[in-house]
Amino acid sequence: MTTTLRPTGPLQRSADGVKARTYDVCVNSRPVGSITLATHAVFGPAVCRVTDLRIAEPDRGRGRATVAALAAEEVARGWGCERIEADIPAESAAALRLATALGYVERNRRMAKPVPAEPAALPPGIRGRPMTEDEYEVWLARARRSYTRDWIDGGVPEAQARAKSEADYAELLPQGPATPGTLLSVLTQEGAKAGTLWLTLRDDDAFVFRVEVDEDCRGRGHGRSLMLLAEAQARAAGRDRIGLDVFAGNAQALCLYDSLGYEPVSYSLYKPLL
Repeated sequence: MTTTLRPTGPLQRSADGVKARTYDVCVNSRPVGSITLATHAVFGPAVCRVTDLRIAEPDRGRGRATVAALAAEEVARGWGCERIEADIPAESAAALRLATALGYVERNRRMAKPVPAEPAALPPGIRGRPMTEDEYEVWLARARRSYTRDWIDGGVPEAQARAKSEADYAELLPQGPATPGTLLSVLTQEGAKAGTLWLTLRDDDAFVFRVEVDEDCRGRGHGRSLMLLAEAQARAAGRDRIGLDVFAGNAQALCLYDSLGYEPVSYSLYKPLL
């Protein structure tokens, strides 16, 4: 039996230049599923995203998804793409195994947990306070550099990583510390600065965008204190759930979040197209 991709319609192009196309996954011309590909809205036409891949229940477990994913790489190469990416829900264990077997590498994962009804208290002498304007300017420059480096380490070329960093911070902090729903905090120990926290309050939850312990204060449990501060702020704002993104290379942060009860929601993976 031969598994192929067959376009379901013409190539679509959006106003911002993103192109997309859906294909039937066919076995001897019989549709058994579908796959949708699109160029990346942020990273541009050199990056392809698998936005959806489905195989009908009776045809699962027969390698159809594997062939479809490999065929998608050929389509992406034909589009001139140099990298292919996919976001996989945490509950799709089979899809995650398939992507890993095909050479996809985890870049980052989204994690979340319910906010405790009574968040744990901060350790004695540890406090949180709002970030000042002067502190914000220093923090912003350092945060953008670090964020750019995280994307570079995640397989993104420097120019793309720098552009994403600039775009994300401009979108998420258009008014700096005064951006609605934004809480920028400084963690202190006996009054001395020990770290920073960026928490955003959204309609249904809270999201930790950045946690950073000052270099000379690391190894003292301040990362946990910052997360406890985030949970306390989320609960005080009436949010029942809190989430975050963590880059796969940050093993220390992953261990911390696991220990605090955060669970994976989705995985973001990528693969260079040689």
